[in-house]
Amino acid sequence: MSASPNLLTDDIRPTLVRMTIPMMLGIVSLMLFNLADLYFVSRLGTDALAALGFTFPVCFTVISLAIGLGIGTSATLARLLGEKRRKDASSLATDNLLIVSILMVLISFLFQLLIEPVFTLMGAADELMPLINSYMEIWLFGSIFLVINMVCNACLRATGDTKTPALIMAASSLLNFILDPIFIFGFGPVEGLGIEGAAIASVIAWSITTVFAIKVLFVKKRLLVKQQFNLVRLKTHFFSVMKIGLPAALSNMMTPIAQAVLTYLVARHGPEAVAAFGVGNRIESLALLVCLALSMTLPPLISQNYGAGNIERVKAAYQLAIRFSLVWQALVFVVLLLLAERVSGLFSDRDAVKSLIILWIFIVPLGFAFQAVIFLTVSSFNALHHPFRAMQISVARLFLFALPLAWIGSYLYDLKGMFVSLVISNLCVAVFAWGGMNRYLEKR
Repeated sequence: MSASPNLLTDDIRPTLVRMTIPMMLGIVSLMLFNLADLYFVSRLGTDALAALGFTFPVCFTVISLAIGLGIGTSATLARLLGEKRRKDASSLATDNLLIVSILMVLISFLFQLLIEPVFTLMGAADELMPLINSYMEIWLFGSIFLVINMVCNACLRATGDTKTPALIMAASSLLNFILDPIFIFGFGPVEGLGIEGAAIASVIAWSITTVFAIKVLFVKKRLLVKQQFNLVRLKTHFFSVMKIGLPAALSNMMTPIAQAVLTYLVARHGPEAVAAFGVGNRIESLALLVCLALSMTLPPLISQNYGAGNIERVKAAYQLAIRFSLVWQALVFVVLLLLAERVSGLFSDRDAVKSLIILWIFIVPLGFAFQAVIFLTVSSFNALHHPFRAMQISVARLFLFALPLAWIGSYLYDLKGMFVSLVISNLCVAVFAWGGMNRYLEKR
């Protein structure tokens, strides 16, 4: 593994490129991890697939917490490193990993007790409960390794190292892909365990890569150290991370809620519309991949330079990222327009669905450039230790603009009006977010 870039002195453009490319590969690996579970479990039948679908909200809640903890950890750690407080950074990383471990044991135990009532409340049929129970009991135990893994990766990114986290994510995805069919269907002396096997494969993949991540932090990065137990220090470190991490986690949890409401609005236009909208969501995740990776690599650079007092370098990095995202997403939009017919044919052979996919492609991706500006600004505010400003932007985008405008557009101009409203809402919030960040940086 090559040395990490110096986020305080190296040229900004090549540094961001060097950090972002590995993160893109890491994000693709995570997508493949989830697709592997979905693919192999679908071979068990409709009930198993439905049971897996019911688990998504609970799993996403835990993952949202992990993302929030990761954001809080990365921002706090990177700022300490920027301030040349290496000893304090190591102490915080060590305490934080201990706190996360204890917290996840408690959360896992609590969710174990709530499996039956939570999924019954969600409307899971009685015949699905044994499948849900067998999957969630193991998944919740393994979520301890998942969250520790994600926090370790955040610590590594805070130092400017994105290659190691990408390698860890890729290794986890590969292990899961190999182990899924072995534990789900059986192989040699290993008995097939069905949906339970999918959870076991995930837990093994997470646990192995977590051990590797901890070793890297301890041996190579020296961010994990032996220190005396001190409750006051633990509490101080915990609250400094959660001050950023909790709002970030809550912001992540809002997304599936808003997405569910949008799907409800689309469902009023028929099953073909729902199918096309679902395809659009998958296209969106791929179309925004580069800028999403950039939103994970920009914060460590901003936090370290903010800690070092290099405000002009923070401004330059933010503006560079914004300019790139606008140009890049404009190119992606043009490519999607040119390939609209072919893309629609990849996902459906029904003319009604294909025409709606094409309609989506001709409208919604126009707003992706503005959407990239929004989440780059959100991640930058988190990096600057202003999580509530970041949260305000997320709330405004989803609940003040996207959902009300989508309802109005759908009501007045059907599906086309709804798609146009999504572009308009992204544009309005992007201008608001960009202006707010510029005003904040000018005051510094």
